[in-house]
Amino acid sequence: MPQARCMRCRKQVDIKDPKEAVLKNNLKCIRGVCPKCGTKVCRIVGKAK
Repeated sequence: MPQARCMRCRKQVDIKDPKEAVLKNNLKCIRGVCPKCGTKVCRIVGKAK
């Protein structure tokens, strides 16, 4: 399961409901929510093709 840093919990957490997305600057990321507090989290994976 992918992990990301939660800014509210200040910890690495597993991403709940992960979905791939492309940011405005053409970077690919995995978005989801923190399972503990429900805050949105995002992990940048690399350049989109």
